[in-house]
Amino acid sequence: MIAGVDEVGRGCIAGPVIAAAVILDPFRPVEGLMDSKKLTPGQREALAQSIKTRALAWMVARAEVSEIDAINILQASLLAMARALTGLKMQPDWVIVDGCHFPPIALPGETMVRADEHIPSVSAASILAKVARDDEMRFLDQIQPGYEFGRHKGYPTRLHQEKLQLLGASDMHRTSFAPVRKILDLTF
Repeated sequence: MIAGVDEVGRGCIAGPVIAAAVILDPFRPVEGLMDSKKLTPGQREALAQSIKTRALAWMVARAEVSEIDAINILQASLLAMARALTGLKMQPDWVIVDGCHFPPIALPGETMVRADEHIPSVSAASILAKVARDDEMRFLDQIQPGYEFGRHKGYPTRLHQEKLQLLGASDMHRTSFAPVRKILDLTF
């Protein structure tokens, strides 16, 4: 049983980093799995539902903004991945993580750059993490209006940086990240 692991949100300047772990059922395949970035939002939503109903096990976990600022984004990403893996209802025999860094967990496995393009369970994890984080950012858009989190999803787009300059940093902004720190330095 192979668990695929991926995270979403490392390059953002706002919101949590979210990771997912998925063990697919070889007898109930999910058609259309691929890197979440290559899918439309509608395709990701439909596939996420399929993954949740067909997978042997899946878990979505996170590291909060405060954790990202305290331990850095790489360590927070690895923490979210470890949380996703420990939250699975069954222990995998092997773990494949998208990227170059393995989470701090006592399970055998490997890292693989672009695994989300080649390994179905990693593609599934990529999709679940992306859908969960996009949902989170749309929710944050409702409770912290003005930043338009639902549009840019926390990435440092021109729109987001304009909103950040206009409104200042919210409690969802990563103050350890340079674009946010720059705005904070200007406001003090």
